[in-house]
Amino acid sequence: MNDYLLTILLSQAPGEITVIDMITSAGAVSRGVLVVLLLFSLASWGIIMHKMRLYKKIRKDTDAFRDFFQKKNQLDHIYTYAKKLRNCPMARVFLAGYIELATQFRLTQGGQPDSDEGFLLEKLDSISRALERATAQEVTKLERWLFFLGTTGSVTPFIGLFGTVWGVMTAFSGIGSKGSASIAVVAPGIAEALIVTAAGLFTAIPAVIAYNYFVYRVKIKATDMDNFSLDMLSLIDRIYIKRS
Repeated sequence: MNDYLLTILLSQAPGEITVIDMITSAGAVSRGVLVVLLLFSLASWGIIMHKMRLYKKIRKDTDAFRDFFQKKNQLDHIYTYAKKLRNCPMARVFLAGYIELATQFRLTQGGQPDSDEGFLLEKLDSISRALERATAQEVTKLERWLFFLGTTGSVTPFIGLFGTVWGVMTAFSGIGSKGSASIAVVAPGIAEALIVTAAGLFTAIPAVIAYNYFVYRVKIKATDMDNFSLDMLSLIDRIYIKRS
């Protein structure tokens, strides 16, 4: 007898509505908005994972190159080592500066000028400009795809807001067509509105955090490359520049 009453009570209790139920019961517009948000989310997370792996490699190669540069005073040896580091922006800045150095001073294979005519202080300006151009190029490479994270963080909340507005419109349309303002009529539209809003925030928040983090990392790398350029110019000044 007790089991029979329990069965009746359970059968009459309302079932819990899950997120999957709200998505499957959503209209075509809300589903379309959810698909768009899903694509934004997948793309942004792909960029985040790619950037995290890239910055890990950059940090490893940069530390190795910085240690090698500080231990070696022979630029031709550093040049040979820098060509092996494919994930080091600082090494590519050095390569650009060394190539300009070899062009201006007509360096021999051992890294020494072939004549005293190359010892001109003014030639440091062209090397400095080469280093600045290389730094700007490396910063541009580091900033690649960050615009998408910024766009995702700023656009997806409005896409979710559009789904919210559409869900509210659906709820009021149901009230008008059925002439009733009961929960059974209003709930489906409100559920669509809430789930799309949540999806928009779920997509935007990680993208904004990642964007700010990577922009901060790019600024640090840009400062490191600027400081390295000054160190390289100082080393060139000590080795190659003769003053009367």
